[in-house]
Amino acid sequence: MELSASVSIQRTESGLEYLNVDGPRCSAKIFLQGAQLTEFTPVGKGNLIWVSEDEDYLEGKAVRGGIPICWPWFGVHSDPDWPIHGVARKLMWRAEEVHESDEAIVIKLSLPMTLVDETYWPHKSKLEVEFHLTEQLKVSLTNANLGDSPFTLTQALHTYFPTPNIEATTVDGLQGSKFIEFGEGPFDQNEVVGFARETDMVYTQAAPVQVIRTPDGNIEVGRECSTSCVLWNPWIEKSKRLSNFRDDEYKTMLCLEAANVMDDAATVEPGQSHTLTTTLRWV
Repeated sequence: MELSASVSIQRTESGLEYLNVDGPRCSAKIFLQGAQLTEFTPVGKGNLIWVSEDEDYLEGKAVRGGIPICWPWFGVHSDPDWPIHGVARKLMWRAEEVHESDEAIVIKLSLPMTLVDETYWPHKSKLEVEFHLTEQLKVSLTNANLGDSPFTLTQALHTYFPTPNIEATTVDGLQGSKFIEFGEGPFDQNEVVGFARETDMVYTQAAPVQVIRTPDGNIEVGRECSTSCVLWNPWIEKSKRLSNFRDDEYKTMLCLEAANVMDDAATVEPGQSHTLTTTLRWV
């Protein structure tokens, strides 16, 4: 794979490799482990992505923040011994392509299926993620079915967003959808969502665009091939139990995740593919 003028390979102090983007329109960091983006900063604006100050970037350990790829299941599996949020977050992806033009920097990575335990995923498939970097960020996760029978999966682009004050932050655009929280529901979402307690809402029938309103500005979050999303903030007590997460960091973050979950699970027929996309920008 050839790099471009704005893209280099660097390492953390702990030894994890990442693609460092320092382009005319934005800067970004994309780790090969988990194909996990941990920074996206448009020129002249703030970083759109949150990462815990306690993150230590260790091999085989999911990064607390950024955009973890939850695949091929989201959340807790029906077999409680299986890893939460699937296996893709901790595996080493392969950088396939870097293309830089006047319009954008495009970076594509793939997950070598030889690394995926067949116990968890016995299907013949291909998994790729593409990052399209301009003044906005577009992330596309593509599942291709290379076998002779259909498969169904749940997945999410588990994006962590920054805010200077969670209690002064709201999410607009979920009105009209339904949500389940802590195993209860579905309930109708009738109003703009605020934060005053632990929040763990799984939304269905959601509109394709939401806006996170923070004291530092508004972030537009779009989705394609997805009518479900997840809104999360651990609040006080759960923050104390999370790894690589300071007790008070719930005040400065939230997750709004493009997903295919519940009735929106993705079924891919033989010879076909499915692409889950999220687009993020300051507005």
